[in-house]
Amino acid sequence: MPEQTLILDGARVAGEIKEQLARRVEALAAKGVVPCLVTILVGDDPASETYVRMKGNACRKLGMESKRIHLDSGTTTGELVDVIRGLNEDSAVHGILLQHPVPEQIDEREAFEAIAIAKDVDGVTALGFAQNAFGYAAYPSCTPAAVVAILDYYGLPIEGRHAVVVGRSPILGKPVSLMLLNRNATVTVCHSKTQRLNEIVALGDIVVAAVGKPKFIQGEWIKEGAVILDAGYNEGNVGDADYEACAVKASAITPVPAGVGPVTIAMLLKHTVDAAEKSTVEGKL
Repeated sequence: MPEQTLILDGARVAGEIKEQLARRVEALAAKGVVPCLVTILVGDDPASETYVRMKGNACRKLGMESKRIHLDSGTTTGELVDVIRGLNEDSAVHGILLQHPVPEQIDEREAFEAIAIAKDVDGVTALGFAQNAFGYAAYPSCTPAAVVAILDYYGLPIEGRHAVVVGRSPILGKPVSLMLLNRNATVTVCHSKTQRLNEIVALGDIVVAAVGKPKFIQGEWIKEGAVILDAGYNEGNVGDADYEACAVKASAITPVPAGVGPVTIAMLLKHTVDAAEKSTVEGKL
């Protein structure tokens, strides 16, 4: 790895975001408000249970409230929607997160759409996606928000750059593409079936790896001096880019773990605190 390659330390970025949030949480506590995130887990997926536990721990460390609702794997779409609607009506709940994936019998999109926009702190609803597309989402999807936050923290320019996003999921590839476009980047969206993908990635000043396949982005694809943001996380603590090979050419790169992941959780906490602050204004506390 060349000396000039900048390691984009997500743990450092997340730490500074949390420091700012801690002061805001204290201010809310003085008004009798505790920011509350409710995480819904359906079934017993081990990875999902780990993610939910991490998010809960992060909340508690900041003095926020974290509630976990664990539904069994046989839960129906209707039963899940009823739970979400009940949380929508609970004024003590500021953010609702439905952990992905859900069991196959559940219509995940219908469940996501049941989340009230004021509590959609992970930007999973169609309305939240549309607001992000127009550039005024209060709570954009947390991983895309983390990607942009890392670029901003390190002062890496977005405007005028060619960003290549590899991945098209509705909560990662698509929204991060829109966020970069709204920041005046020229954006190309690719995926695992894109032909001559290596040639397209080689054009990217910024490359976002979000395809969900370990070490999918190859080092020889990378343009000299490109910035690599690896939003993937796969078994064995590897991302969607071949880190060692890509770092040889990159001017800056996120590690996996301790790259995009910690900032994603920090953005989830930030959105929940934002929602709690809005509730105090609406409720005139």
